[in-house]
Amino acid sequence: MLVLTNSFYFDEGTKISGKNIFIENKIIVEISEREIPTDYTRVECNGGLVVPSFIDLQIYGSGGNLFSAYPTANTLAQMDADLLAKGTAGFLACVATNSPEIVIEAIKAAKEHRLAAKTFLGLHLEGPYLNAKRRGAHIASFIRKAKLDELKKLIDLAEGEIKMMTIAPELQDDDVIRFLLDNNVILSMGHSDATFEQATEAYNKGITTTTHLFNAMPSIHHREPNLPTAFFNHKSAMASIIVDGNHVNYEIVKLSHKLAGDRLFLITDAVTACNIGPYQHQLKGDKFITPDGTLSGSNITMLQAVQKCVSHCGISITDAIDMASLHPARLIGQDNFKGKIKIGYKADLLLLDESLKLKKVFS
Repeated sequence: MLVLTNSFYFDEGTKISGKNIFIENKIIVEISEREIPTDYTRVECNGGLVVPSFIDLQIYGSGGNLFSAYPTANTLAQMDADLLAKGTAGFLACVATNSPEIVIEAIKAAKEHRLAAKTFLGLHLEGPYLNAKRRGAHIASFIRKAKLDELKKLIDLAEGEIKMMTIAPELQDDDVIRFLLDNNVILSMGHSDATFEQATEAYNKGITTTTHLFNAMPSIHHREPNLPTAFFNHKSAMASIIVDGNHVNYEIVKLSHKLAGDRLFLITDAVTACNIGPYQHQLKGDKFITPDGTLSGSNITMLQAVQKCVSHCGISITDAIDMASLHPARLIGQDNFKGKIKIGYKADLLLLDESLKLKKVFS
């Protein structure tokens, strides 16, 4: 049993201080000012900020090997440990458009790692059912239209490990989209050239979110509204965004937050350096590029994304934290026990100092 003392936290945007956060069996059981029983281990927070740990729904690697280059349970264990130490207590391991063999190996790795998983939530397949016109760093020869028979075999093999899939819905048949939704796969629109009408229709059919807003999709045009405009105009559709200063300009992040509010959430889309396989990433300055110079994944952590939201985008600390925790938790249906400092919620918590630097991880 643990109790965090002399800290502050935010509750619905209100700063709360002077209360003790009692934790039992990794659950927040009480928040009060009462005296601390002797059977609790006391953690002095020295006036630091306690926040929920982060959830990254799109990350390719952390702490060593790139997952798609080394699709093994060992790689997922490596990501588990590294991400937890950096403040992320939930992640989807992402596999870009790739060969069927690599996807199958990734599924087998996920199933093998499941019992040992700490923060690993499952797989996010970003492709191969994309629009080649908006492929970005994805490999064109692997991109193809989805076939229902193929998907049925994949979903059966995965046994629930495929949690999310990025697709270009304008190129997919309705029975494919319905099959994936019926099998509890969260669908995200991305690497898509959808018009305003196509994107709006896709959201209304059940596609709930959008992959890395502005990247690998048409730009907003004042005479031809398209995918980004459809997202902003929709009532419930969500979107991820990469806040590293390279993928999206900070002023556009600021504007997007003003327009979308709690429908916008953070991802890292982070990769690791890799010189084997179809996806090779080279670090150039503060970003990763492919051998031909194409911008690929990011080189940030979720905490760094939060820090950049606050320091460069004019987003409040409370909103930035929610973008990294509560909003992604809501997308995956876990906001009833993750993403808040609240009684009954999981005590996946971080202690930050006044500069939003990580001081301690509780999990």
